[in-house]
Amino acid sequence: MTIKFGTDGWRAIISRDFTFHNLRLVAQAIANFINDQPAPDKIAVVGFDTRFLSDRYAAEVAMVFAANGIKTWLARADAPTPAVSYAIVEKKAVAGVMITASHNPPRYNGVKLKAGFGGSATKEQHKQVEAHLSKIIENKIEPKIGPYKEQIDDGMITRFDPAWSYYGHLGTLISLDTISQGKLGVVADGMFGAGRGVIGEMLARTRAEVTNIRHRMNPGFDGIHPEPIARNLQQLMSMMKSGHYHLGLATDGDADRIGAVDNNGDFVDPHRIFSLILKYLIEERGMSGKVVRTVSTTRMIDRICAKHGLDVVEVPVGFGLIADLMMTEDVLMGGEESGGMSIKGHIPEGDGILMGLLLLEVVASSGKTLDQLVNDLLEEYGPAQYSRTDMQLSRPVEKADMVAMLLDAAPKQISGVEIERIETTDGVKYYMADGSWLLIRPSGTEPVLRVYAEGPSDAVVAALLGFGEEMAAKA
Repeated sequence: MTIKFGTDGWRAIISRDFTFHNLRLVAQAIANFINDQPAPDKIAVVGFDTRFLSDRYAAEVAMVFAANGIKTWLARADAPTPAVSYAIVEKKAVAGVMITASHNPPRYNGVKLKAGFGGSATKEQHKQVEAHLSKIIENKIEPKIGPYKEQIDDGMITRFDPAWSYYGHLGTLISLDTISQGKLGVVADGMFGAGRGVIGEMLARTRAEVTNIRHRMNPGFDGIHPEPIARNLQQLMSMMKSGHYHLGLATDGDADRIGAVDNNGDFVDPHRIFSLILKYLIEERGMSGKVVRTVSTTRMIDRICAKHGLDVVEVPVGFGLIADLMMTEDVLMGGEESGGMSIKGHIPEGDGILMGLLLLEVVASSGKTLDQLVNDLLEEYGPAQYSRTDMQLSRPVEKADMVAMLLDAAPKQISGVEIERIETTDGVKYYMADGSWLLIRPSGTEPVLRVYAEGPSDAVVAALLGFGEEMAAKA
């Protein structure tokens, strides 16, 4: 039996690999890792999302931690990942665990390992946990676990609500007064995930009117993937087309990602959300610093930064490297194509709730509609159309082999446009002479090969994706 940590922890299919037995093994490995740390007080935070058995899995992790002498703060109810991550910092914990499979299909669950700084554990920390896990499995060591009630009575496990301190912190990063003055009509789509109802709770004392949809408990997510992309947001898009609301916001299964729908019912992807918020922070708030984006994120970010004299850093997919830079350098904003973003002053963690609230502030401050803001953005820094295709794999693909094949087979042109250069930061990315680009890379969490493209028109993007799909099929 092999348990491997991917881009952001361990994810597996419930009952097949994600079992209570395997979870206890992982929890014991994390407990060993925590106890290895020099911190005098061994404290951990455990949270969970709305998936099937997530609350029970979280309690199981807490019982293992407590049995290993680790004082554990266990969330009372499902909570967004960024709220749990912020609690790690607030409680001065050594580490934390979030039971979630994020945006993955309902049959999955997972463990996100969070470090003491409030972001995802580093690669080195994941390796340390994996080393402990290997020893446990090889030596058939039984995890320690104690009786829940006794651990509660002894104070080793404390139930708590991570929401209120998190809400208070968000209030220092956004202007609720500005949002209130906009008197916005908002539809908040919780996608049955841990972000359900949170936007409304944050705006309860403002003059914004929030309508919640898909905010009840539904561990099967009504059969959809809780990922805030256009094909999963038909209900939200339909409501926005009614003309009764200013904008719609959607958060993924654990609310660390954001998607939006404008006043016409059109999907606004994270590239444009990132660009609009960045532009606002620079031009309206007067903020500055480096900007970090992943290899699959729009180059509009580069053009905004070039105009304002800010440096851009490109990193592989996954929020971990963005977090590393946020902790060591003066970073104004960091984000990725999937909708995970954060700003200066916040924990180094993707936060769909914060980004949704900031987008509301952008709209309220401007006095314009979201579609007008997007059009203005594209007129100044575009045009930029984007699309992504996910290709299911019938067999495992080694990234190194795929990269070698794509480099060997690389043409000089795609659809008559010259390839200026090729980068292998994460997968293979073709930079085109007209400013467009194509990226082919395997997912770090699913058996999927992802093909991304951005270009000046839908036709260019379609051509790039078509070429990318042909190349990916050979990998």
